[in-house]
Amino acid sequence: MSIAAAIPPVGKARPLKVPQVTDRTLRNGLRVIAVKRSSVPRAELRLRMPAGLIYDTGDGVRARLLPDTMLAGTKDRSSVEIARELQRLGASLAASADDDDLIVHAGVLAQNLKPLLALVAETLTQPAFAADEVTVARDRIAQEIIIRRSQPSAIASDALDARVYGRHRYGRGLPTPEAVRRIGAGPLRTYHAQHIAPRGSSLVIVGDVSPAKAADLAEEMLAPWRVKTTAASPAKPPAPPTGLPVLIVDRPGAVQTNIRMAGRWKKRGAPDFYALAMAHNVFGGYFSSRLVKNIREDKGYTYSPGSAIDHRRLCSTFIVAADVGTEVTGPSLLEIRYELGRMTLLPVSQEELDAGRRYLAGVTMLSTQTQSGLASYIDSITAAGLGIDYLRDFRANLQKVTPDDVLRVAAEYLSPRNLLTVMVGDVSAIKRSVEALEPVEVTTAL
Repeated sequence: MSIAAAIPPVGKARPLKVPQVTDRTLRNGLRVIAVKRSSVPRAELRLRMPAGLIYDTGDGVRARLLPDTMLAGTKDRSSVEIARELQRLGASLAASADDDDLIVHAGVLAQNLKPLLALVAETLTQPAFAADEVTVARDRIAQEIIIRRSQPSAIASDALDARVYGRHRYGRGLPTPEAVRRIGAGPLRTYHAQHIAPRGSSLVIVGDVSPAKAADLAEEMLAPWRVKTTAASPAKPPAPPTGLPVLIVDRPGAVQTNIRMAGRWKKRGAPDFYALAMAHNVFGGYFSSRLVKNIREDKGYTYSPGSAIDHRRLCSTFIVAADVGTEVTGPSLLEIRYELGRMTLLPVSQEELDAGRRYLAGVTMLSTQTQSGLASYIDSITAAGLGIDYLRDFRANLQKVTPDDVLRVAAEYLSPRNLLTVMVGDVSAIKRSVEALEPVEVTTAL
């Protein structure tokens, strides 16, 4: 029996079960979105605060320090006492930040949702910013930055952001270790008072508790959270540059070149978004994509090439990434450009389109099966200004996409002339081959 005969046909897609949602805005301006998911007796929370959105300049240093220091003790409890309380509740509590938002991630046994919300409220309204905790956090983060700045992938990421976003805060990259170590408790308290506010923030609760009860508990515990913030001009999206040469960040002696390409993209839910999602997927969005088949499977130039979409509040960006051997840098760039060009000039096959649809629909279904996955998904679409209908209609909207739709949007968004290219590698070894394809600019530092 042949291998093909032994593989069963693809089954019929199962319908995506979309949960009922309770959506309530508290008097303090906090939006609470609650969903019942009873797979395990727990609850997952995602609290998103647009800490950086209202300021064009941003503040990368304090924003980077705030998540760790805000949770490291309150006026009434030390960091050790908070850790003991979390252990008693069967809970976890952490925070992270990006250029737009500060996000608190939490999970707890469903029966202890109320005391966890009380603890979250305490950390939001009464952070101590104890000097010793700030010192520990800033020294650890400074060391992490030193390590990250030594990694070529991080260098490539920062260089690409600077190239694509320029002077916009999205292009600022990692702060320097020295800048981090200069920050004390006072500036963090000021930043917290100015940025951490309920109005414009959203709290997602998914778990083994009725949505109405979860929203009631959130209102009871978080309604006292009230902050008056000074009105500021809304941030503007970055203007994408075009026509810049390939930027090579010199890394002498490197045996590998980190290739990154980027261009503008449509935000979630925008017209043509689903056609673009399919174009991205067929090109490089999953393991069976054209890019993977070409420069990994056929040529062996790289192990894990691909494309991704970076969705931010103010814009979305299409990114191509491939880490290749120094000796095949030029050929790799040629093949990437070839696959991009093929997307813009020739229709994708119905077979490719159907396979990509199944993948996207399947990944979406899998990622929303757990409480944690569903909470994160709802949090991300809420930040994009979308409701649960986005999840409900996702598969149907993918089904409407035709090969002609993909060709039309690819011609505008995947054309190599509309993408900026950044490389990190040994200039002496790669410049000549890259110059054969595109003009080159060289830098030795960011």
